[in-house]
Amino acid sequence: MSDEKKRDYYEVLGVEKSASADDIKKAYRKKALQYHPDRNPGDKEAEAKFKECNEAYEVLSNDEKRSRYDQYGFAGVDPNFNPNAGFGGGFGGFGDAFSGFGDIFGDLFGGGSRRSPNGPRQGENVGARLELTFEEAAFGAEKEVPVTRIEACAKCSGTGSAAGSAPETCPTCRGTGSVRTTQNFMGMTMQSTTACPKCGGTGKIIKDPCPTCRGKGKVRRSTKIRVQIPAGVDDGQTVRVRGEGCAGSNGGPSGDLLVEVSIRSHPFFQRDGANVLCELPITFTQAALGAELEVPTLDGKVRYTIPEGTQTGTVFRLRGKGIPFVHSKTRGDQLVTVVVETPTKLSREQKELLRRFGESTRDAGVQPKNARFFEKLKQYFDK
Repeated sequence: MSDEKKRDYYEVLGVEKSASADDIKKAYRKKALQYHPDRNPGDKEAEAKFKECNEAYEVLSNDEKRSRYDQYGFAGVDPNFNPNAGFGGGFGGFGDAFSGFGDIFGDLFGGGSRRSPNGPRQGENVGARLELTFEEAAFGAEKEVPVTRIEACAKCSGTGSAAGSAPETCPTCRGTGSVRTTQNFMGMTMQSTTACPKCGGTGKIIKDPCPTCRGKGKVRRSTKIRVQIPAGVDDGQTVRVRGEGCAGSNGGPSGDLLVEVSIRSHPFFQRDGANVLCELPITFTQAALGAELEVPTLDGKVRYTIPEGTQTGTVFRLRGKGIPFVHSKTRGDQLVTVVVETPTKLSREQKELLRRFGESTRDAGVQPKNARFFEKLKQYFDK
């Protein structure tokens, strides 16, 4: 997507420019969940918005990148950004409109600073998706992630030349990668600097190209990268592995590998931030009399005593049995919701016992909530 068609990153996440880091994180998580491909299968518009949110969050969650973006716009977060290169991206489309004049004025008045066409350039980032189990996301894991990326050609060590030969200095630009051209501007003759047409701005000529990469010095290769997933990672988050993206050019650094995480559903547990949620079915007898029960947790079973008279919907908390916070030893809690199961198949004897029990509790007045409810109901219909 060109810079002219991009939406402002703050607008993408729906936050003000003065938003705090926490506000930006909350807004991103909300948007990412809304447009996540798993929730919108086959929806290309949602997929595009999901990628747009990731791109915006990658910049705004990084203090250095956010500062450059606030000052220079999209150009400020470009890998090849040079803050001294004349008009910046902070002026939107004007950067491209005046880029040629920047060279002219720089040559004419001796000012300005231009990036060399054959200078170091960082490689592109590579994206991948990784599905984790609930437990792997909670406690972290080392996983192999298959990726396809651009790498330096192993045959020629990235030179682009066949064995026994080497790149030669371009005779046109003498290795600078740029040439001066003359232009007429408002009746004046001026000089500007452009990429050398002979070598394409590389400053080198490949006379005997490598048969593997055909003189490009790079090849596309599929490989597997071992990625350490931190404990506590959440669904839709991205794990960055620096330097594992595409190879850079002219000695520039490699890009990064961006691994988007998705988490499989669990048969017992659900997640709410760092807390784990689950339901615990108990019998009517256990609810009435209380009982010591085994409760499943991420760490295995633990014993918990249900007090007498426990009602369905009661929630009790197991502290420290939740999800670890990322890069922290602190964990959330496990919230267990009690579900009292009503028996569906009873023998005659059991039914009779329950009838007697119901009569005894009514006569003894041990169900005050029940009594008050039916009293209110009677008063309502007797109006």
